[in-house]
Amino acid sequence: MTTTTESRAAARPASHPGSPYRLGFARLLRSEAIKLFTLRSTWWSLAITVFLAVGIALAVGAASLSLPDEFRDQVPLNPVTAVVAPLQLTMLVAGIFGAMAITGEYSTGMIHSTITAEPRRGAILVAKAIIVAATLVVTTVVTSLIAIAILTPLYGSDGFAWDDAQITWIPLAYSLLAIASVTLLGLGAGFVIRNGAGAIGATVGLLFVAPLILGLFSIFGEAWRWVADLAQYLPYNAAGVLVNGSTDDTLPALIALIAWPAAALLGGWAVLRVRDA
Repeated sequence: MTTTTESRAAARPASHPGSPYRLGFARLLRSEAIKLFTLRSTWWSLAITVFLAVGIALAVGAASLSLPDEFRDQVPLNPVTAVVAPLQLTMLVAGIFGAMAITGEYSTGMIHSTITAEPRRGAILVAKAIIVAATLVVTTVVTSLIAIAILTPLYGSDGFAWDDAQITWIPLAYSLLAIASVTLLGLGAGFVIRNGAGAIGATVGLLFVAPLILGLFSIFGEAWRWVADLAQYLPYNAAGVLVNGSTDDTLPALIALIAWPAAALLGGWAVLRVRDA
């Protein structure tokens, strides 16, 4: 009997104490940052974005200063306008960047390791959204500061003055909101479609193709005018309303910029919960 009991005890696998390490949300954020910033393509994309955006801002600023005197009253010489001029380019890059941030994981299979390390899939989506959106927002801030530093000597007495009541800095804040919105929109599309080309196509189509298609309905008479009016609630048009200072449509534009990425991320979360990686 004693021999049998000892043999059973020896055959029973020894219990190992649980690991003291847990993947908390701070560690999850750090892992998402490491995955993003250790890619060479990330740094190339951000560097090219800064270079092109600053170049466009400088070109717009120089062109506005070279206008004849008779046109200067019609065209505002607000240097903030030059800084936000590359918004179309930066929104395009932000949407593509957000889509590729997750579809790259699906194409390489890294998403399996991510879900294994953190089974809470909602936490994965939130952490990735924070890191990706913060990256593009910080890049936009850096780009704006570089453009301001370059344009200030060009504008001279008409340049940037933080206490100048004639220069409003609100468009710069709205441009940051637009960048974050489009980045999260692309990320949500990536979670839903899980394919780089498909997610980029959907994001670019919503940003730049859909407004053109909806705008065509304005030529079909008043009966179809409501379809053309829907274009103002698309992300790019809503961003344009805010940055250009159209106070009458500020609230609908703000709602649109928040609703689109929220819907995309909710859709991505739903797909992530029900579908295996």
